[in-house]
Amino acid sequence: MQYLRHLVTHYPFSCILIAVIWYLCFFTPPETPLDNVAFIDKWTHIAMYLFTGTVIWEEYLHRHRRVEWRKVLLMAWLAPIVMSGLIEFLQATCTGGRRSGEWLDLAANATGATLSLVIGILRARHRAR
Repeated sequence: MQYLRHLVTHYPFSCILIAVIWYLCFFTPPETPLDNVAFIDKWTHIAMYLFTGTVIWEEYLHRHRRVEWRKVLLMAWLAPIVMSGLIEFLQATCTGGRRSGEWLDLAANATGATLSLVIGILRARHRAR
């Protein structure tokens, strides 16, 4: 419980974005004209995880003077990918057909998280100068 309080107080925007991702992944989206755009779903997944990962990096760099690479790689890159896999599994098994878990969604999420990793590493190195 203490660690959860630490996360919410030190990384509030990241926690909000993670909650938004969980919500968006389980509600039934309305039909929109954007549904006709090729791969709009995959672009949305990439953007969500790119933005969330970048916010995690920014909050981490704001709070820490020295980068603990193992910790930040786990928190800002691996944890979102694992969360994505869990979400896709739950969509495939627990939504009664309203949502479907897709390997390509997981790949798009991992792409977004990896792009945020590159941005975070570049920001950390630039800040170290």
